[in-house]
Amino acid sequence: MDCSTSPGVHPMALPCDSNETSYLLPANSEDWEGHGTPDFVYRQEELLLEGIQWPRRAPGLPDAPPPLSRFDCVLCSAWRQRMELGLFRYHLGELQTQTLPGAVGFVAQLNVERGVQRRRPQNIRSVRQAFDPEQFNFNKIRTGEVLFRLHREPGLPGALQQEDILVMINVSPLEWGHVLLVPEPALGLPQRLLPGALQAGVEAVLLSSHPGFRVGFNSLGGLASVNHLHLHGYYLAHRLPVEGAPSKPLDPGGRLHLLQALPAPGFLFYASGPGPELEALISRVCRATDYLTDHEIAHNLFVTRGAPPGKTSPSSALTGVRVILWARKSSFGIKEGGAFNVALCELAGHLPVKTSQDFSSLTEAAALALIQDCLLPPAQAEEVQAALVALTAQEERESFQKYLFSY
Repeated sequence: MDCSTSPGVHPMALPCDSNETSYLLPANSEDWEGHGTPDFVYRQEELLLEGIQWPRRAPGLPDAPPPLSRFDCVLCSAWRQRMELGLFRYHLGELQTQTLPGAVGFVAQLNVERGVQRRRPQNIRSVRQAFDPEQFNFNKIRTGEVLFRLHREPGLPGALQQEDILVMINVSPLEWGHVLLVPEPALGLPQRLLPGALQAGVEAVLLSSHPGFRVGFNSLGGLASVNHLHLHGYYLAHRLPVEGAPSKPLDPGGRLHLLQALPAPGFLFYASGPGPELEALISRVCRATDYLTDHEIAHNLFVTRGAPPGKTSPSSALTGVRVILWARKSSFGIKEGGAFNVALCELAGHLPVKTSQDFSSLTEAAALALIQDCLLPPAQAEEVQAALVALTAQEERESFQKYLFSY
């Protein structure tokens, strides 16, 4: 699928050992209504941590494809069937892909159809805007767009209440395997990040054995086009700059870090695997996004396998989960004129470009200028950083008090 610059084999091109067919729609479309939504129930041991790395290849040799997990097999086979059945707004062919020359390592892809045919964004005027059932929402999607219901095995350890999540196709896909993770649509939740939804997103990354499966979130004003709670998940067979970008700690306990490298400074949260550490990360991230939402500050979030904080490099081992949070200028309505719009994947270094002309002429400097134009002014960025550091210190005090009261 990708150009010669690709460092990985796309999961859609790999064989699956799974024989499960319950995730596929019946051959006759008249039977789709009665098909129901199949469940994908996962166990603790399916949350994969060790051994998921980008393959090392000798120059001129193809990569060894990673074996796909059960989650990957189910998602890819069901997604591919929906593409073959024409349930998307356009057929996603091979995407031209290039790594822009320069220090950042931007991965640019030409996706003309998405730029032309994606749904027009809703009329949003506030980061805190309420859900409006009259606007488009995920209760109004077509039969067949939902792939499966994702939920944990009953009794799986974890302090957070895990919500059932519908995994559905994004009908205007960025890449193959592009899905939406949507908590129960009937609840009518606005696009404000909740711990249960974030936990499902992080665990989806851990359920995949492909290092290029990532999950992200756009707030209102951060280019979310639908005000109904959802996260994005998709495969990209490329390393991205944020996986191993260096960072510095912002608090003595090392709970909050500042990602210093280009393309954009962001707040880095890290966990080495499932368990209490990951639950604490989810709580910490949602405290931060609550602060930003309450203060009308738009934001984008990206979840990827990555290296631990500190002095890392683009080739560092993927030893845990990185969650990167960017506060940014609010942007409402349709944005035209730029080579790309700046949201969760662009801030991470993946640039879906709208036109052939922009794709052939785009430079690292031009991409950085577009991204940095969307960031907060320095004074406001410092104010946000101070607030998040204070929230982290407050959490540390509360944890210490709980520890004392437990004795």
